[in-house]
Amino acid sequence: MRERWAAGEPALGGWLGIASSYSAEIVARCDFDYVCVDIQHGLLDYGDAWHMLQAINLGSATPVVRVPWNEPGIIGRSLDAGARGIVVPMVNTRAEAEAAVQYCRYAPEGSRSYAGTRVVRQEGSDYFANANTDVAVIPMVETAQAVSNLDDILSVPGVDAIYVGPSDLSVTLGLKPGNNDGEPAFDAAVAQILEGCARHNVIAGCHTVSELTQRRIEQGFRMVTVTSDTVALARALDDELRRARGEEPVIRSSSMY
Repeated sequence: MRERWAAGEPALGGWLGIASSYSAEIVARCDFDYVCVDIQHGLLDYGDAWHMLQAINLGSATPVVRVPWNEPGIIGRSLDAGARGIVVPMVNTRAEAEAAVQYCRYAPEGSRSYAGTRVVRQEGSDYFANANTDVAVIPMVETAQAVSNLDDILSVPGVDAIYVGPSDLSVTLGLKPGNNDGEPAFDAAVAQILEGCARHNVIAGCHTVSELTQRRIEQGFRMVTVTSDTVALARALDDELRRARGEEPVIRSSSMY
């Protein structure tokens, strides 16, 4: 993921919400640049996540975790289990962004606790030396309040990327959940986020679907989740059943669900 960013290229990711190390391994062996384990809205918890992180490490994708909240305990445990990026939901202020960075960094840059857990033993002595620059801190900008505080959030040292949750952003703008391209308020918020990221040299990320991926890349997003395990499974099964019945697969919309 970081290699893609350093080259000025988009990093494309998969998203995991099913509590299964086997499905995590299948996704990780695809050619994604990162794979994110979703503890916030996925049907899993930390007890599932660390097994899934082990499976992701069998592939070449960067393991990422979306934690359930901006809280040091789960962030630290996710990093100890092998996450190389942390997506933090509902970051609305500079103080909340500063806290997210603190929780992801060892002293003197942060307050992360050190322990000789799985990731340290796996990576050896180099892990501690490189962790503060290797781990990606990715606050979510997904509310109207966050957009209004955008420059304060993006100017926090240690924020590597931000991640747009289009559903929550849409809801706070008075729109239906999901992608709302063409709605003036949604388009204006997305444009403001992209302009801010470019101004502060922060990677812009977003949750989307394959049909919108090229549009998002053209807009300037460099961390783009193109599908999730649940969406991909439902789509594939629907397509297979339609073919079995002698029907053509449907043309997909931009729905993420």
